[in-house]
Amino acid sequence: MIAFPPRPSEQSRALAPDGLPMPGRFAHLHPDDGACLMEAAALLAGGRFTDSPAGTHPALAALARAVNDSVTDAARLALWPLAADLADARPEGRAYAPLLVGAVVDAARSTRPTSRRLARASRACRRRAERLARARAGGLPGRVADLLWWRGPGRRSLEHALQVLCAAPDADQRLSRLLRQAVADARGEAVRADACEVRGERPA
Repeated sequence: MIAFPPRPSEQSRALAPDGLPMPGRFAHLHPDDGACLMEAAALLAGGRFTDSPAGTHPALAALARAVNDSVTDAARLALWPLAADLADARPEGRAYAPLLVGAVVDAARSTRPTSRRLARASRACRRRAERLARARAGGLPGRVADLLWWRGPGRRSLEHALQVLCAAPDADQRLSRLLRQAVADARGEAVRADACEVRGERPA
């Protein structure tokens, strides 16, 4: 969805992060119109202006876009420093996506603990992550299977969990905390994978 934000006031311009466009909701045609969090990450990565930069795992990028579009202006501005870390946050393990979706689902369950749908999604994500953590690299069949999962049950579970979180009275705090933790975890996974590669080991 393309956002056409109103012309920013002088006060809002003063709050804009140095060197980056004004924070805004949804996607934008050009940096002069503003940028969502992932578009800011793409600019920092030196790539084209997009909300799906190559340096960010697709599942993490989907979470960041949803949080960016759901929180208030003040919370969005507070999240802006995450753009630098999001520009290089792409864990390679096949288990990462179900782990991330499972973490979002579990965060939603804390606000709706009796939801059977969330409970089923949490178990499914956990089982898939455990299975993939033990699996060898899947090559093309594995990539296709992961893509189908992400575009089907994975994305549906993520979107439903985010809807639940957005309905919470303290949605800004919950969503902001969730995204910060997800970025920290993704960066940690990437650092561990790089260290294993240097030592010639297989990541756990």
